[in-house]
Amino acid sequence: MNIPFLGHRHKKSGDAAIPTDPEGIAALLSECELLRSQAARAGVRLDDTPASLEALDQLVPRWRDDAETEPWLGNDAGLYLGTVVVRTVPGAGWEIRPDGEPVLRLVSGREVEVVESGRAWAASGVPELSQLYAEIAEA
Repeated sequence: MNIPFLGHRHKKSGDAAIPTDPEGIAALLSECELLRSQAARAGVRLDDTPASLEALDQLVPRWRDDAETEPWLGNDAGLYLGTVVVRTVPGAGWEIRPDGEPVLRLVSGREVEVVESGRAWAASGVPELSQLYAEIAEA
């Protein structure tokens, strides 16, 4: 997911090109409006916990019938996975690359491209979000 307004601002004297407020970035990336609305319609409450990832994995993927919705939902799924990781895995945080792409940075220094994983999940259901969370949390 490219967020151009985060990474492509015109620099002013002393102005950073990318925001450095981790809480602001985390709040922005945690919105996931489309995913949250789809989940709510299916009776799934997204409370930013690993259990909610398991509930998402059980949803009937009705969005796959809509070619316009699927990629956006995939972006949201990846951002939601990242949100759960940031809120539950010590030392995990968001980093915005110069191209505007958000990635997770773990305390080990490893980067995880959760948005790509979310897109794969939305398209095929594999890998499961809960499985990805378990792999990331163990790292």
